[in-house]
Amino acid sequence: MGTIQYTPPADGRLIGWVQDRLQVPDKPIVPFIEGDGIGPDIWAATRRVLDAAVAKAYAKKREIKWLEILSGEKAVNAGISALSQETLDAIRKYRVAIKGPLTTPVGGGFRSLNVSLRQELDLYACVRPVRYFAGTPAPVTHPEKLNVVIYRENTEDVYAGIEWPAGSVEARKLAKFITEELKSPVDSEAGIGIKPMTKKNTARLVASAIRFALEQGRSTVTLVHKGNIMKYTEGAFRDWGYQTAAEQFADQTITEKDVYDKFNGKIPAGKVMIKDRIADAMFQQVLLRPEEYEVIATPNLNGDYLSDACAAQVGGLGMAPGANIGDGVAVFEATHGTAPKYAGQDKVNPGSLILSGVMMLEYMKWNEAANLIVNALGKVIVSKVVTYDLARQMTGAKEVKCSEFANEIIKNL
Repeated sequence: MGTIQYTPPADGRLIGWVQDRLQVPDKPIVPFIEGDGIGPDIWAATRRVLDAAVAKAYAKKREIKWLEILSGEKAVNAGISALSQETLDAIRKYRVAIKGPLTTPVGGGFRSLNVSLRQELDLYACVRPVRYFAGTPAPVTHPEKLNVVIYRENTEDVYAGIEWPAGSVEARKLAKFITEELKSPVDSEAGIGIKPMTKKNTARLVASAIRFALEQGRSTVTLVHKGNIMKYTEGAFRDWGYQTAAEQFADQTITEKDVYDKFNGKIPAGKVMIKDRIADAMFQQVLLRPEEYEVIATPNLNGDYLSDACAAQVGGLGMAPGANIGDGVAVFEATHGTAPKYAGQDKVNPGSLILSGVMMLEYMKWNEAANLIVNALGKVIVSKVVTYDLARQMTGAKEVKCSEFANEIIKNL
């Protein structure tokens, strides 16, 4: 594989990181990855919306200086690795990046680029806000009751990728060791995966969720786990989560038990209530009692399932943004796949990537531009001028292309 050199815009400036705070200049350099499949279509729409909102909000005193970096199929076609060291170094250097969907094969093939990005850059918090935009077709009666931000641990659990295929020398050797040395019988022909979970990684994830709740005035953080079965991984996540709240946020948090035992079920002013729920029960809860949940902190696999299930309640992944955030580095991304059958057709909904761009602007503290986009997107959906995925579920909707949907948002800024 070859190498590549990225040349930044001459008039752009680096984003800094000083005393655990992002320092954003008026013309920050922000790398982008178009993505595979529909990536180029939705990125083109998203870029125009972001640029228009920034120009309108700041009278052209601020401007994002975009830098294309390569990953996925476009990188391979350029003769470099699907996830090159140069691309990783660029994200580290410029600190804030945005990407379209990248191809992830099932079974054999190269390892998930999305997972590799998160692990290589230590982007330990996958942040998925799920909220409803009025007028969006949804399968539940009251989708507006769900307004939750999910903090999913991003670097360990079964997503660590430590596994061996059934019948392999490694799997048989490990099965033999577990059976004979640890006295826990494992079939010698089993495929085996390992689920590592640590106090350190749990603590920083839960601390991020609690800080967000405090900053945004949200009153609860729920630890979601399957600790009744997996006691030393998922159960430990629960215990470490409560410990983190007690050790790092003692004056600002209170357990659900104390709220009911000492305060008659009323959360004291200025406090965030920490509670926990078993994962399978939580899937019922977000359907039946969604208004009781504001911020969720969860291990990797649970968070993957739960964030998509919540997104389905408010209209699907086409309107679901996401971010992968570490200490001083963040990558914002569409949460859906590459949909290759629609590639190049200017057809699909760019809402997920546009809203991920909104998250990026909020992370940069460019909230004025972010709010313009959210308000404009809401107006466009209510007007029923939407892409095919929404139009087919609406009565009297006007179906437009991906690029035309972006035009409508820009007109409503």
